[in-house]
Amino acid sequence: MRIRSFQQNDANAWDDYIMSHPEGTIFHLTQWKRVVDESFGHPSCYLLAEEAPSNGGRPRIVGVLPLVRIKSRLFGDSLVSVPFAELGGPVADSTEIAVALLARAGEVAREFGVDYVELKNTQGLADLPTKDLYVNFSKAIDPDPEVNLLAIPRKSRAVVRKALKSGLSAETGHHLLPIFYEMMARSYHNLGTPIFPRRFFGKFLEVFGDKSDLLVVLSPQGKPIAAVLCFFFKDRVMPYYAGSLFEARALGPNDFMYWELMRRGCEAGYQVFDYGRSKVDTGSYSFKKHWGFEPKPLAYQYLLVGQKEMPNLSPTNPKYQKKIEMWRKMPFGLTKIVGPPLAKYLA
Repeated sequence: MRIRSFQQNDANAWDDYIMSHPEGTIFHLTQWKRVVDESFGHPSCYLLAEEAPSNGGRPRIVGVLPLVRIKSRLFGDSLVSVPFAELGGPVADSTEIAVALLARAGEVAREFGVDYVELKNTQGLADLPTKDLYVNFSKAIDPDPEVNLLAIPRKSRAVVRKALKSGLSAETGHHLLPIFYEMMARSYHNLGTPIFPRRFFGKFLEVFGDKSDLLVVLSPQGKPIAAVLCFFFKDRVMPYYAGSLFEARALGPNDFMYWELMRRGCEAGYQVFDYGRSKVDTGSYSFKKHWGFEPKPLAYQYLLVGQKEMPNLSPTNPKYQKKIEMWRKMPFGLTKIVGPPLAKYLA
């Protein structure tokens, strides 16, 4: 076996490996790399392990580890697997191969002189410092929408039914990008978080094509009040970026939005509704639990190189609270100007 750097002509073989591997995720695909490359220009160092067949022939991929360097004065210097993603970390045919990829990642990190390597794993690998901040919420869905509706706990189901009766409606399509971005920008402003540039979301739609979509929720008067960018990967429906108007919360736009996406997904033949990650004990964590989804811990692990402690760039870090409050008080229009140059480093 040998470990080497990814070359562009490896893209098809890399993606075939991810699609066939049970632990391969949408975040490991080279399409995700392309979105990050073309949106932000962060340099990448994707690693692959390969073995030559015993009877000769072309080497075959037996493991991969995508790495992207995120370097800024405010947030430090790191290699991340994978940025702007829920998951990353090594995908390999064996634990031994995954460990070998980690060892090579450590060598690359020392060559670059970064502070640390962040690995967004589903489960812990090797004896590394591990953060237990995030969980994933996923659940199998039935082909029958009514079965899925009845599986939602009573209180949340009542909100969905109320929203359905109130006259909320939904529209889908890539052409809704401007409306989606406005929803996202307003939600990020309320959260005190810098918004990504619009081209970032547009690049997802361009690169993933019909495996991505936008869904916008409209009030009974036809006003956009919520929106989500979702992906379709293997057997999964994956709402990923979502926003809604705070002043419309009484209408239940989020419950309606996710129900509508679930309904459309099951009717299209998808078998899993992947609600994505949430930080433990936050509002989104509670929201998803109230929908009957059980949290599954994610193991974010770190190879520490230039620093001795795990980084904490989460908004839950007390040192960021004053900055968050300042951002919330900033004029909304200004946040759309000064936010994107900062957001590109919040990986």
